[in-house]
Formats: sequence, C-alpha cells, structure tokens
Amino acid sequence: MTFAYLLLGLVTGLVSGLLGVGGGSVMIPVFVLGFGMSQHLAQGTALASMLAPVFLLAVLRYHQEGQVNVPMAVIVAVGLFVGALVGANYAQMIPDVALKRMFGIYLIVVGVKMVFLK
Repeated sequence: MTFAYLLLGLVTGLVSGLLGVGGGSVMIPVFVLGFGMSQHLAQGTALASMLAPVFLLAVLRYHQEGQVNVPMAVIVAVGLFVGALVGANYAQMIPDVALKRMFGIYLIVVGVKMVFLK
C-alpha cells in the first residue's frame, strides 16, 4: 500500500503543479473510489497531505519565476484560514453520502464550465 500512496502523491503533485488544480480534486476521488475511504476521511487526509508540499515546494518554485502575486495571496490566505475552519466544521454535520454527492456535483459543474464556456 505504501507504494500506491506514494504513486498517488506523485501523480497528484504532477497534475497540481502542471494544471494548478487543487490536489483534492485528484486525491479525494481516488481515496473514496480506489481506497474505500469515507468522504469525510478522504477530505481530511487530502488536506493533511497537501499542507507541507504545497506551501513549501510548489509555491517557492512559482515564486522563483515571479508567478505569485504575494499581496493577493496573503489576503486570500486569510480568507482561506477562516473559510476552511468554518467549512470543516460544517462538513462534520453533513452525512457522508450527501457530502460525496456535493463534491461530485462541484467537480462536474467546474468541468463543464472549463470545457464548454469561455
């Protein structure tokens, strides 16, 4: 299993770094559908696994190339800090099946908009 987890991390990192997508959009479906996790456990695990690599390595690389708007990122980070705490609290009150459906609908809506709208 360790190799499968490492491979998932590698693929997620490649997709996130290449396309700028949140790693959760890659990891959570694999955690739920591939590893049989509950939606809640998948979301918590994805958040925990992304914390250090996203902030320490990927951001530094983009910053080296001048591809980070630091003042904007700091302001957004403040909102993320508060929003993530509120969202995590609310997520605990939502049944697993409903949360899984909400996540799936979110991915579909974003995918359709990205493919078909300008």
